[in-house]
Amino acid sequence: MMSESDRNKAADILMAAEKDCKQAVQLSKTWPAITMEDAYAISTEVANRKIAAGAKLIGHKVGLTSKAMQRSSQIDEPDYGHLLDNMMIADGARVPHEKFCLPRVEVELAFVLGKKLSGPGVGLTDVLRATEYVVPAIEIVDARLQDPRKIYDTVSDNGAAAGIVVGGRPTGPLDVDLRWVSGIMYRNSEIEETGVAAGVLGHPALGVAWLANKLGQHGVTLEPGHLILAGSFTRVVFARKGDTLHADFGQLGGIALQFV
Repeated sequence: MMSESDRNKAADILMAAEKDCKQAVQLSKTWPAITMEDAYAISTEVANRKIAAGAKLIGHKVGLTSKAMQRSSQIDEPDYGHLLDNMMIADGARVPHEKFCLPRVEVELAFVLGKKLSGPGVGLTDVLRATEYVVPAIEIVDARLQDPRKIYDTVSDNGAAAGIVVGGRPTGPLDVDLRWVSGIMYRNSEIEETGVAAGVLGHPALGVAWLANKLGQHGVTLEPGHLILAGSFTRVVFARKGDTLHADFGQLGGIALQFV
């Protein structure tokens, strides 16, 4: 367990790495006794500092939703992070590559809530009733800490969340079988990754349910209007300067961005 002083020092390191676009030494190397409780406290401290500086909390993200990723990270459940309004990027935007340390992209579904969700006891049907619509999303992930990272490093770093692109066709949660929504990630017109949303815990809404129950343990409610990234159903694709990344979600449409 880390002291409050060390947690604040860790938050300083992450904020400096993001500002300078330069990866820092893993927190797990500097503080070998770091725990998951420390990691979430550090992530929350960074988010609170940004909110105090003017950013707005607009939702949360769920990560590590596949069993394979959990085994590789030596955990038995997903993780989560905060989403802030300054992470939003317009569909089709030209994004400066230099704003990131080492950007990568993932294909996800974003759930936009029409009603609040508060755990414990939230299940699949509760999420579907509370969701106003689902929309295609690309998440930009950008680790502010060096490889090889432990799960404590990833969680402290807000799951490496760095940017969110949404677009395509907003769809009611019962208008399509969300399990079989497909995603194809193209880089410069070449297919890099494919997957279906069932890869997120069997149904992407279950990622949202897990999040509501997890945050409910800490008295946090998912609010109407919140955007929830339910978890990636493809592997990450590295984004190089000059790359155009395009995600095709079939009947839900497509979204894209270019790193310049």
